[in-house]
Amino acid sequence: MTIKINPNQIHMKKAFKLFLIVVLLLFNYSFQAQEQDPVVKNIIEEATNNSQLEILAHELLDVIGPRLVGTPQMQQANDWAVAKYTKWGIPAKNEKWGEWKAWERGITHIDMLEPRVQTLDGMQLAWNPSTGPKGVTAEVVTIPTVKDSIAFQNWMKSVKGKFVMTSIYQATGRPDYNWEEFATEESFEKMKRERDTLEKEWRANMERTGYGRREINQALEEAGAAGIITSYWSKAFGSNKIFSSRTKKIPTVDIELEDYTMLYRLVEYGNKPVVKIVAESKDLGVSPSLNTIAEIKGTEKPDEYVVLSAHFDSWDGGTGATDNGTGTLVMMEAMRILKKVYPNPKRTILVGHWGSEEQGLNGSRAFVEDHPEIVNNTQAMFNQDNGTGRVVNISGAGFLHSYEYLSRWLEAVPKDITKHIETHFPGSPSGGGSDNASFLAAGAPAFNLSSLSWSYWNYTWHTNRDTYDKIVFDDVRSNAILTAILVYMACEDPNRTSTEKIVLPIDSRTGEQRTWPEPRSPERRGGLD
Repeated sequence: MTIKINPNQIHMKKAFKLFLIVVLLLFNYSFQAQEQDPVVKNIIEEATNNSQLEILAHELLDVIGPRLVGTPQMQQANDWAVAKYTKWGIPAKNEKWGEWKAWERGITHIDMLEPRVQTLDGMQLAWNPSTGPKGVTAEVVTIPTVKDSIAFQNWMKSVKGKFVMTSIYQATGRPDYNWEEFATEESFEKMKRERDTLEKEWRANMERTGYGRREINQALEEAGAAGIITSYWSKAFGSNKIFSSRTKKIPTVDIELEDYTMLYRLVEYGNKPVVKIVAESKDLGVSPSLNTIAEIKGTEKPDEYVVLSAHFDSWDGGTGATDNGTGTLVMMEAMRILKKVYPNPKRTILVGHWGSEEQGLNGSRAFVEDHPEIVNNTQAMFNQDNGTGRVVNISGAGFLHSYEYLSRWLEAVPKDITKHIETHFPGSPSGGGSDNASFLAAGAPAFNLSSLSWSYWNYTWHTNRDTYDKIVFDDVRSNAILTAILVYMACEDPNRTSTEKIVLPIDSRTGEQRTWPEPRSPERRGGLD
């Protein structure tokens, strides 16, 4: 039998073999470079064998607790961070950038007294006035279905001395994923139709009252209501979002869904529930608004900066564990590790723990506005905010050449971390959301280390369930290693990062050319004007 040999096939096989050899050599080189770099090796070893994450989390979340801007706990956290950095040999300071309404949460106790006795799960909203220890006792009513704003004004005459429920009645307290797992398809679809109908009718009725959701509580207060009862369900079991009160003299409390819907049914069936609310708090006047800043001075290029970023404040329904305790822990641990294994960086390493991010990126916007000499000389800024999970996404943020330097820096990171990360280049600039946007608006190469959800948006984001037990420390530890290595690589890079921006695409909604976000001034007198 004669075998014919195609010369082209031989050539292709040789080329493919050569390609495989090159790929293996490159992989081996990358692996060896990572292994042979003593700083990278020491970062990994220190983070793995001497992690301080658990004790830092305990001190910040269990002992200090939530960090609502303007509260004594926020001040305690700022002072605690300065003390920690000082102990690690890292110069740190609290930098005042504004003032905020000073307030401290006290005891909240909510009891149903009629038609039976039951303690209800809930809490007063932030910056709400105190009821005093005696509390307020009153009958509970709901907003009725009205024909128009005139009918609503007539009904308002009856609210004096009563608690008014202002949130929608939820058709179910089970999240959709729970229905999807257990319900029949027909039952699930029926529930969604009923829910959609309730929401549509509730919105239409609110419009007929003549008030928006933000204004109706103040109107009820002016009409003489004894207090406001709300329930901002987060669409997860037992999870409610906790924000600020809009009443100035009467209590506003948020009650968890299970108890809120029970109260609602009691009202609708004519059982006339009576509730006692004790919601103590302290008006403390005015508090300074602070950023905590720490830095490791550069040896060769001290006037160029690599910035670590995380907002320090939180809402106070829980203890602010995943928003943004975990981001704070990542940056503190990365700084501790870098000081120990890389004490003489080429560029200055600066960490910013920003205040009042939750009210509009105020701390970071103030820093950008007050320190152009730093922002204009930023080599890179790394921000971490959204939850406890491992970093899974890094975008080039709209910088044309971000691929060149970010990809190179990521090569030094262990593959068991980078294998989970998707990169998007050149990406697009963020106009808000977290503190990287403040730096981006000023043209600095600022990158968000976006993490895996762990049900963040529905379960812990701004809710009463944002607590220590939700932290996944393995993921947070990986994020600290990632951050420390990226900072090290950015410091060592012989070149300044390019800040050349992409040409942004046409906005499909307006048909106009999109433009780069512009810097915005912060609110420097929160709740005082």
